[in-house]
Amino acid sequence: MVTMAKKKKITNKETTSHIRTPIVCVLGHVDHGKTSLLDKIRGSSVVDGEAGAITQHIGASIIPIDVITAMSGALQKLAINIPGLLFIDTPGHHAFTTLRSRGGALADMAIVVVDINEGFQPQTHEALQILRNCKTPFVIAANKLDRIHGWKVTENESFLTSYAKQNDRVKQALETRIYEIVGNLSDMDFSSERYDRVNDFARNLAIVPISAITGEGISDLLMVLIGLAQRYMGDSLAMTTDGPGVGTVLEVKEEKGLGTTIDVILYDGVISIGDDIAVATSDGGVTVTKVRSLLQPRPLKEILVEEKFIRARSVTAAAGVKVSAPNLDDVIAGSPVRVIDGDEDEIRDEIQREMKEINVTISPEGLVIRADTIGALEALCSELTSKEIPVMRAEVGPVCRHDVIESETIKNPFYRALIAFNTNILPDAQDLLKNPVYAEQVQLFAGNVIYHVIDEYLEWRDDLKKKMEQKQFEQIIFPARVTVLDGCVFRQNNPAVVGVRVLAGTLRTGVNLIHIDGRKIGKLKAIQHHRESIGECHAGDEVAISIEGATVGRQFDVNDDLMVAIPERHVKVLEKEMISRLSIDAQDVLAEYALLFRKENPFWGK
Repeated sequence: MVTMAKKKKITNKETTSHIRTPIVCVLGHVDHGKTSLLDKIRGSSVVDGEAGAITQHIGASIIPIDVITAMSGALQKLAINIPGLLFIDTPGHHAFTTLRSRGGALADMAIVVVDINEGFQPQTHEALQILRNCKTPFVIAANKLDRIHGWKVTENESFLTSYAKQNDRVKQALETRIYEIVGNLSDMDFSSERYDRVNDFARNLAIVPISAITGEGISDLLMVLIGLAQRYMGDSLAMTTDGPGVGTVLEVKEEKGLGTTIDVILYDGVISIGDDIAVATSDGGVTVTKVRSLLQPRPLKEILVEEKFIRARSVTAAAGVKVSAPNLDDVIAGSPVRVIDGDEDEIRDEIQREMKEINVTISPEGLVIRADTIGALEALCSELTSKEIPVMRAEVGPVCRHDVIESETIKNPFYRALIAFNTNILPDAQDLLKNPVYAEQVQLFAGNVIYHVIDEYLEWRDDLKKKMEQKQFEQIIFPARVTVLDGCVFRQNNPAVVGVRVLAGTLRTGVNLIHIDGRKIGKLKAIQHHRESIGECHAGDEVAISIEGATVGRQFDVNDDLMVAIPERHVKVLEKEMISRLSIDAQDVLAEYALLFRKENPFWGK
């Protein structure tokens, strides 16, 4: 079921209410076409300016309702009271949780972009899980339908019109791909169908086939979004037109001629030049500053790359706005923004409470993690928890010296790792990580894509496990049984040198030998095969061995069977942790050896 998210309304004073612009977040796997989709709607080319054609920042774009109705003829016949759509493009699904409204997700709706030819990818699953947790309604944009082999392109046409022009083979290929998406969604307990076959949009997800390049299906996607907002979100979109502004910081950055500015999504009320605003800072505090200037991108323009901003005296929600004010250097992306209209201390307390409302599970032992925002921290913790990786401490802000020192003291070597997601490493922490003592003990994993960082950690952890197991494997004494060959006594003592056949297991130098009745024999000093010294031999091999401290005819004789003496603690490790790494014959010898000692003590080696 698609649950419609509710937004709280400001009630600080008498206000006038009207319908605000719905906020739409665009999510999806890397390179599945999120930014290209918005480019097509805006008629811009933001994607060309991004590194590797992947969005590097969060951005906001207002699409006025007249532009949307011009693209979709069907909407022109409806009475629409929504002023447009405010699209937020994200560099990764973590940014969705960065955009918070009083501890919940800020977006009213979301579009999950899926490459119709590649299907679901890791970030697709992660994005859907986050949307489920936030109870945010969304639609699936099945992108790149123009890449289906044989597809006949009809620029900017509705999906159904383009679909009607395709041959049966292409139609069948499209249907197959759509139902693969339906199946993937069903595996996650979502009911879905192609949008034109959906009867109840509150219970079924709509899948809209589109091409962000040719424009096919874009009008249908906008029509579905407007329809959802119009029908199901009237109450949640009611906002105050003269109440104090409430928003979320998208990004903090330096602007030529303005100094440090904050890009803000204003989701309720009004912000004006001269207003005092409160925002959270990286040191855990709250700063209050006065708005010096407000700048908005032109309609259909991306706030992050806009050059000709419109200066405004005041801005009404919902909108993306650049705020210039003193003392913004330490503001955290994802921080609440509150216009102060009343008790300043109460607003400060409210912001600090919201910044501390981190929805994570903390364990007595686990990783130390850092992220740039609360939402990013929650998303990272959620993914780690889903992979059964515990978190000992999770905080917003850059990695500091204390983080490194604390990680080094963790007893479990698999948790002596720091994860820094989309945040900086302070110089004193960098210096400490270069120190040989800490560099050997603490591993740092830093990046700005959640599943990349976690995959790197898991790869390191698994490699460390293998190395530790191999080291333990090399130190453990393994079971083996040999028989002394008749006519192969080469020296009777000091040391005794005899020929043996290995009956089972792996025989190595340096081990002690016992008779199968439990009598001690001596220490195996060396193994020779064809007069060459070797370190180990295996079942079926015939070799000469020298035994220190034993005499043939006294401790043992020809045709006697001997076993490797295994310490009790080694037996415990072999039986509990390494039994699968032993051959069947070696397992039999181990059982025989353990039984020899358990006759007197049933719990020996357990």
